[in-house]
Amino acid sequence: MEKFRWCFIGTGTLAKQIAQVILASGRHEIVSCYTRNPEKCEEFAKEYGCRAYPNAEDAMLAEGVQGVYIVTPHNAHFRYAKQAIELGKPVLCEKAFTVNSYETDELIAISKAKGVYLCEAMWTWFGQPANKVKEWVDSGKIGRVSDARFTYCMKSIGYAPRVADPKRAGGALLDITIYPITYAYRLFGYPVSIKSNGRIQDGVDHWEEIQFEFKNGEKVSIRASIVDFKGLEKMEIRGEKGSIKAQFYHFGQKAVCSNGLFKKTVFKGEGNSIGYLPEFDTVASEIREGLKESRMVPLKATSDVMHIIDDIKEQIGLVYDNLE
Repeated sequence: MEKFRWCFIGTGTLAKQIAQVILASGRHEIVSCYTRNPEKCEEFAKEYGCRAYPNAEDAMLAEGVQGVYIVTPHNAHFRYAKQAIELGKPVLCEKAFTVNSYETDELIAISKAKGVYLCEAMWTWFGQPANKVKEWVDSGKIGRVSDARFTYCMKSIGYAPRVADPKRAGGALLDITIYPITYAYRLFGYPVSIKSNGRIQDGVDHWEEIQFEFKNGEKVSIRASIVDFKGLEKMEIRGEKGSIKAQFYHFGQKAVCSNGLFKKTVFKGEGNSIGYLPEFDTVASEIREGLKESRMVPLKATSDVMHIIDDIKEQIGLVYDNLE
């Protein structure tokens, strides 16, 4: 099969990490790129064998482009995704999908009206480990779930300049807290109760503590932080018959299910079952198949999570103003 040909909108830290992975597979090609900084755009193009363009539209309409991957800071996702959809180009847009639910729902409405593929790049759900955990929970392997706890505290404020920049919707919520929120949603649905608090400094949220309750009685606690390592990245789901545990669950290398004395099931993600590649392979396949949204991350899930995030923002007093 021919390589799937991408346009990259954004050429920063994550774009480079992903470019290395997908190009190494031999199944993908980057044919065009655009970012606001011409020098950085040219550097990316030279390193990854594509052509730099002076504007986003020309990059999206470059010869051979089959899909547009948007990997800019959060504040720019909406405008570039909308532009690509209106040009008829399938879109894979990084999380957080947009900065609020209104923008997300508008993109979904436009994509449906125009019949153009649209997908959130929530890579967790394209890999086998997270889906194995969902299978265990749904099948009752640990019985009825009583509660779950997620932490994601990685002191990542220095990961990239955008993380600490209020003008680019930086902060914990859209960058990392979205992972455990999405994980809980995919397992238990939309919460019936949301209680949250956090710390905001210089317009950027440093951490959140969130309590969810769900319709079947499950209780979920989340703590995520970009300024400390308290709790690291761990997940534990407890049920009446056992528990499921995982570290680094957002990219899911391994999950362990314990249900009874000496009964332990270990699932390890290896090779192409984890990381960024399954996401790009799956999306490329779905676009070729003619789908308009992903089977792995339905647009309703993306919308629901953004509505949950809006609720949390209101509770902790987080406002994205003066965005670039």
